[in-house]
Amino acid sequence: MAVYVITAKNWRAMYRDDISARNEKRTEDGRTAQQSAALTSVPTVGSGGYSGQVLRRRSVVDYALQRRALLADVHAGRVGLIQACDASPYLLRAAKYHGEVTELSCPICRRERLTRVHYIYGDRLGTLSGQAKTERELISMDGRASEFNVYEVEVCRSCSWNHLIASYVLGVERADAAAKPTGRAARN
Repeated sequence: MAVYVITAKNWRAMYRDDISARNEKRTEDGRTAQQSAALTSVPTVGSGGYSGQVLRRRSVVDYALQRRALLADVHAGRVGLIQACDASPYLLRAAKYHGEVTELSCPICRRERLTRVHYIYGDRLGTLSGQAKTERELISMDGRASEFNVYEVEVCRSCSWNHLIASYVLGVERADAAAKPTGRAARN
């Protein structure tokens, strides 16, 4: 059995050099034209580029690789459709009433467009914890509620395909937000 030891001299030989940006023109600060354009074209609130509110997502976890692996297993026959398309009736109902239809078609049945549902969980949310919310409701909660977790799920309402897309943290951690009750306690 041969053992290959990676040293400082031979580690580069294992990997192919990236030549995709070799012929691009660079500015005086070393950036390519595409990188400079991306930095200057970021819309800011109130600058005329974008007038709406933006979610301040933190601790974002993207589950795209898990989704791709599951779809590859389904198409290869290693995972059955019954295991992949197992949305609960509560999730399908939340998709119907609280979901937002996307432009993506279902990767399993390809009949219907996917619906995105946001679930929120947090220690200080009270009875709001575990509920499905729309993007507009998340924007309004972002500035006034204490920290809470958001889980984005995509659902096909015809074949029951569902998968977790991303999870992230919203809300503010302030002394007055921690003391301010939310949910049913705030309405009483």
